[in-house]
Amino acid sequence: MPDLEIVPATDADAPELLVLTRACWVQEALANETLDIPALHESLDQVRSDIERWDTYVVRAGTRLVASVRGRLTEGEDGRPVWDIGRLMVAPDLQGSGLGRRLLDHIQSVAPAEAVGFELFTGERSTRNHRMYLAAGFVLRPEVPAPPSAVMLTKAR
Repeated sequence: MPDLEIVPATDADAPELLVLTRACWVQEALANETLDIPALHESLDQVRSDIERWDTYVVRAGTRLVASVRGRLTEGEDGRPVWDIGRLMVAPDLQGSGLGRRLLDHIQSVAPAEAVGFELFTGERSTRNHRMYLAAGFVLRPEVPAPPSAVMLTKAR
């Protein structure tokens, strides 16, 4: 899917982002046997707020929003600045097309210069996600705290 453009999200994208989030995180809930996933419980107002607080990017196929990712500068476990990557999602019917990897590469490329590395978390049983992140150079970090039923992955810059 090389012809699809990755662009900054706007407030107008929020309703479709909410729908895409639910579609993608239902799969995560099934894979990890838990509904205790914050993304499944967000409101439209929370999505709008997150667009303002995160650097969020979307991909459209025609008029349909089909993928998204976000990042923000935060403090890493050692106190140094890291680029926190979140909500990497691709519409279920387009998963496996390489779009997720393109988004992952993109969000890393827009990280501020002061970020010394990258961090993200995914479901502990989300093996497809693990494969993609490990292939991209991330390392599973079981010793680093993560949300319930999730694992943290990090990558040096």
